[in-house]
Amino acid sequence: MDDRKLQILGAIVEDYVSTREPVGSKSLLERHELGVSAATVRNDMSVLEEEGLIHQPHTSAGRVPTDKGYRAFVDHVATVKPLSAAEKRAIRALLEDAGDVEELLARTVRLLAQLTQQVAMVQYPARRQARIRHVELVKVADSLLLVVLITESGRVDQRTVPVLAGRPAEYYAVLRDQLNRAVAGREVTDLAAPLTDYLETLPAPERPAAAEVAESLAALAATRAEDRIMMAGTANIARSAQDFARDVEPLLDVLEEQLVLLRLFTEMHVSPGDVEVRIGSELHDRALHQAALVGAGYGAGSHLAILGPSRMDYAAGISTVQAIARYVSRFLE
Repeated sequence: MDDRKLQILGAIVEDYVSTREPVGSKSLLERHELGVSAATVRNDMSVLEEEGLIHQPHTSAGRVPTDKGYRAFVDHVATVKPLSAAEKRAIRALLEDAGDVEELLARTVRLLAQLTQQVAMVQYPARRQARIRHVELVKVADSLLLVVLITESGRVDQRTVPVLAGRPAEYYAVLRDQLNRAVAGREVTDLAAPLTDYLETLPAPERPAAAEVAESLAALAATRAEDRIMMAGTANIARSAQDFARDVEPLLDVLEEQLVLLRLFTEMHVSPGDVEVRIGSELHDRALHQAALVGAGYGAGSHLAILGPSRMDYAAGISTVQAIARYVSRFLE
């Protein structure tokens, strides 16, 4: 495709993203300095339509980009918009005083959603899970125990579990102190060895009661470790609901269940700071056929991304995702 047709395709994408209205040749000439006649613009639009890059949604309407057209725009036309000095300062100010990795990622995902007005997602780095600050045990009934897990970022997870070998409250107070000595400061993914070592220090008669509590703590930590995606900005889907026609509910289901999102992150192969864009059918899920994802790596095997309608501002999205990924990568070094 020659440069002139790419220029016209870029103009169509930019106008459609901005207005949500099909774009005609007259409006293109009014809004852009194309340097060609109306007849040339119409002819080039016909060629772009024949090549499947734009289409006419209904008779007498202008043209809108197809997924193939968005892909050509991203690959050949889109110019990454540099962040302003104010945006760069805001990113540094928000991220550089984060207390730990979990807090850093929580701030990152909120900032990404705010700057792009899309759904933002951050994948936990596999080797940098949250660390345990404190374990609390509360006897709530003769055979029920409340197990509470608090991470260094202040997140609290808890579970009420039945205990077969019920003991007095004083016993659980002592057991709590012993468990804290064994696991405090450990990552939630790294409890198996310290818990096993702790149980082996106990006299044989004492192990069953302690073991059922230790197993419950390990199970609670495991569910915490499986929470591999942080997300923010889901409400932004409502703002873009008209871009998904009647398909917004399946998309919300995908966001809630997260399994598809984990697959998308797993399929990404980008180095820290590099960007990957997937549009429509490239996401390989029916619920996402009107969506697009812009993702970047920020650490070994870890990614962040925005998800929104295929009619998104790719230039701004790419630059923001890339910049934030690079900031986070530097903070984790």
